Formats: sequence, structure tokens, C-alpha cells
Amino acid sequence: MARIRRVAFQMDHISGIGIAGDSTFAMALEAQSRGYELFHYTPDRLTMRDGKVFAAVESLQVRDIKGDHFSLGQKERVDLSTMDVVHLRQDPPFDMGYITSTHLLERIHPNTLVVNDPAWVRNSPEKIFVTEFADLMPATLISRDPQEIASFREELGDIILKPLYGNGGAGVFHSARDDRNFTSLLEMFGQMYRGEPYIAQAYLPAVRKGDKRILLVDGEPVGAINRVPAETDSRSNMHVGGRAEATDITPREKEICARIGPALRERGFLFVGIDVIGDYMTEINVTSPTGIREVKKFGGADVASLLWDAIEAKRG
Repeated sequence: MARIRRVAFQMDHISGIGIAGDSTFAMALEAQSRGYELFHYTPDRLTMRDGKVFAAVESLQVRDIKGDHFSLGQKERVDLSTMDVVHLRQDPPFDMGYITSTHLLERIHPNTLVVNDPAWVRNSPEKIFVTEFADLMPATLISRDPQEIASFREELGDIILKPLYGNGGAGVFHSARDDRNFTSLLEMFGQMYRGEPYIAQAYLPAVRKGDKRILLVDGEPVGAINRVPAETDSRSNMHVGGRAEATDITPREKEICARIGPALRERGFLFVGIDVIGDYMTEINVTSPTGIREVKKFGGADVASLLWDAIEAKRG
């Protein structure tokens, strides 16, 4: 087995993360415990010169101490092909900057293992990839045509409308059939997301009982957390007021995971988080999935350890 020595994290700056719920931090803690040498850099430090990919990296040490969770060394320009593993972990939006990162990192993968595979990340936008499994989803429309969206709402009644390339619950609206703000909402979307379609889905009342995040490592489910929205919100994302609680993976959810597992492995998606409401999958998150810390906090698996086991097997 090829020994892992040097690991780089391409991420939003580590000074700004909340360690209690940050999956990248959990990965870094586990990597450090295994004796790997860690490096940190932000996406703006990527450079390609004559076909080689470089980054201004800093050596990284992590500590599970709020307010004192990291130390960084001096910046050093390095050829990223000298890394054994690079984690592509900055948060979306999935914009041209993100897409460019995948093009650059594709130059070093798979000799340097990039997690997740950058070409497939680029070709699998989270709210579009999931449509390959339409029978597992609620009724879904991708369009920016106001008449198409209005007809969809008229047919289904309550809908959820959200940006196609958004994240973290930003810009997610619940619109009922009799919502008199609907036309204004479409006008606002048209101004905010110029040239981009939106995604509309049937509203699932089961969301009041929770929006489950299920984590998969190399296509296999390894843990889950339920996220219950606040009374005043339709969104379950924890940073907008959702409450995390322990949960199990149901037979229906195991069936969903079994269906999508082969496609995840085929695309080199070692770490994925899917969102499930009731009996339906709504998203397949492949860019920077979260939930590792919450699963462990509620007595579930050590997902970070399982992920590194899978990475080590891939490097073998």
C-alpha cells in the first residue's frame, strides 16, 4: 500500500470555521492522528504554470479546542502533485471559480488523489445529478420560465423554489398555491440569478419531522443525522436554526443508498451526503458535504476514520 504522508486541504480559510459542526475539521483531526503532514490553502491561491498546478500552502496543525483550533506555518509555493491527497472542500456557490478549481485539480488527479474526483464534481452539480434518479425524488422542475414554474405550482400546490447552484439553505422559499407574493418572488429570482435556471420541487409536509442527512463513504451508508426545522422556517439547515437529532437509517433509505451507490463509486465520490425527506431524496451533495461531527456527537460512527480507511485503500 502506498503510504500517505502529505495531505492538503483546499478550503475556505480555517480561521472562519465553526469546529463543532465542520466536517473538514473532523477530517483534518483524523488525518493528524494518523501521522500525516497537513497543509492548508484557500482556492484563490491555486496557480497553473506550463501545465503544472501550484498553490501557496501553509503547514497546518489542528486542535479540538474552540477559539484555539489551528496553527499555520509560513506560506510556501508548492507543486500540488507532490501531495498524496488533496481534499476539495471549499463551500459552494458552484460558480465559475469553483468550476475552474476542478479543471486545475484534474491535472494532478489521480496520481495525487483528489477527494472527490474533480472532473466528476464538475459534471455532477448536486441538484442536477440527483435527477438521474427521478423515481426516488419528489416532483421536480428545472427552469427559469415563469409560466413553467407557475404551471408546476398550479398542478402541485405548495412548492419549494430554490437556486439551482445554491447551498446552505440560502434562497430557499416555500410558496403555497395561494401565495400572492409568488409573482414578486419569480421577479426577484430573475434579477438575482441572471441566466441560470431555478429548481422547483413539490413541498413535502414530512419535512416538519426532519430532513435527514445520510453520509456515504465509497457508496456505502455509514451514518445519518436528522435535521428538524424551526417552527418559523421551512429550512432544516442547522446554521439557519434547524435542530439536529439522532436517527437511524430506515429500510427505504437503505434502498435509496443501494440504488445510488454504484453511480457514486463509478464517479470516484468517496464522501457524499444525501438529503432525504420522508421517502424521497432531494439532493446528492458531492462538493463539501457536512455532518461528520454531528453523527459522532449523537453516538454514530466515526465517519472521518471510515473515510480515511477508504482513502488509504484507494492509495494502495
